[in-house]
Amino acid sequence: MESIVVAGALAAKPGNGGEAWVRLSWVLGLRKLGFDAWLVEEADADEAGREFFAATVERFGLTERALMVGPEGTSGPLERTELGDLAASSAALVNVSGNLRAPDLLAAFPRRAYVDLDPGFTQLWHAEGQLGDQLARHETHFSVGLTLGEPGCRIPTGGLGWIPLPPPVLLEQWKEVPDPAFDRFTTVGTWRNPLGTLEAGGQAYTLKHHQLRRFAGVPRQTGLPFEIALDIHPDEEAEAARLEESGWTVVEAAAVASDPEAFREYIRGSGSEFSVAQGVYAEARTGWVSDRTAHYLASGRPAVVQETGIPERFRPDAGLLTFTEPEEAVTAAEAIAGSYAHHSRAARAYAERTFDSDRVLTQMLEAVL
Repeated sequence: MESIVVAGALAAKPGNGGEAWVRLSWVLGLRKLGFDAWLVEEADADEAGREFFAATVERFGLTERALMVGPEGTSGPLERTELGDLAASSAALVNVSGNLRAPDLLAAFPRRAYVDLDPGFTQLWHAEGQLGDQLARHETHFSVGLTLGEPGCRIPTGGLGWIPLPPPVLLEQWKEVPDPAFDRFTTVGTWRNPLGTLEAGGQAYTLKHHQLRRFAGVPRQTGLPFEIALDIHPDEEAEAARLEESGWTVVEAAAVASDPEAFREYIRGSGSEFSVAQGVYAEARTGWVSDRTAHYLASGRPAVVQETGIPERFRPDAGLLTFTEPEEAVTAAEAIAGSYAHHSRAARAYAERTFDSDRVLTQMLEAVL
């Protein structure tokens, strides 16, 4: 059985079930396709991170195929020299957000693919020299920004041929909810993006909390129930209070989505997603598609999300509705609630043809191997 290595942040994001699913989808999806897939994380993790890593890989049967690489060596089934041997014999490295950076390990892989989850941030940081030669160390570059390099997208490619790739979803792990019924709109998110602000060509791009403020009034305007599972610093609790005053129910993300199973239960137990995007995703027309949204859709839960310029070839007729202005968000939310069964069926059908890990990862492998 041929080996392949997925590098990605898991211990670095303790208590974040949604982020865990992103990495799990790649590793488990490649195993499903017949590879001996490994998860490797380069991290100097604290105790909480190490515990989260260990619990997550054990839950999904990956304990003997997962390890962390840190400044003091490795933690897992392989020593660093053995990891180098695995790298040399592997089909490829799939480097999610460039997590693996160690020059000696990168050089050991015969093929290296970079997976960009933050279109706009990655490319502008590269243009400013903040990433050094990180992107250049990879032969193939994928992005969930589905319009990079196309007319209308304002993000520079840096001379790289970014291949559009929707986020993969393990459909058998995210089965359609039987007899779905609408109860409320939900989403899971972090109030303030740790990535910081972006500016390019004299334009300063907004962040997600700016967009949340902009669309905060949608619940009141629709009269429908809206809930957000929010990770927010105690110093900014006034922001959560303002959302509640605007009609949102605010719950702690840690209380409902702290591990992969809790995250899945929360998504599948929701009626529909309503979410804004990081400003750069929408304002620069990156065509960004959220892995979180993909999981809602796979569960037969339709989504109302901020428009990012998704290309027509990836855009469904129903199940996923987008908005640019608050009044469009109101109309879309009312449409989902008013024709819920139709949009629920369409959501799952869209996920099957667009996000199925078998389909997405096969496309990735055809470009890499």
